[in-house]
Amino acid sequence: MKKVLSLTVFFLLVGASLALAAEGGAGSLGFGFLGAVVLGACLGVGVAASGCGVGMGHATRGACEGIARNPELAGKLTVTMILGLAFIEALTLYALVLGFYLIFAKLGSFMALAGLGG
Repeated sequence: MKKVLSLTVFFLLVGASLALAAEGGAGSLGFGFLGAVVLGACLGVGVAASGCGVGMGHATRGACEGIARNPELAGKLTVTMILGLAFIEALTLYALVLGFYLIFAKLGSFMALAGLGG
């Protein structure tokens, strides 16, 4: 795990240094406002999806263990697990909608700041 984390940090630092070292032309706007909004939206959706994926795994594991211990309750556990998974999935979709809102609602203000809008 440390190896994967260190490689990820390494590639992020190398990628950032290459992106920041690039010379921009006359029409280059740089990272700026829209880049920060997009990065924030992507990180938010990624963290939400990761957390919800872990939660779904724990819920499924708990339901499987419960069914293994008491097979007569399989129907009730399955219904409860599916309901819980639906709520967890709703949280992920909420994060996705919020990410889209951040990107597309802030696009107009970015265009106005950059002088690109009409």
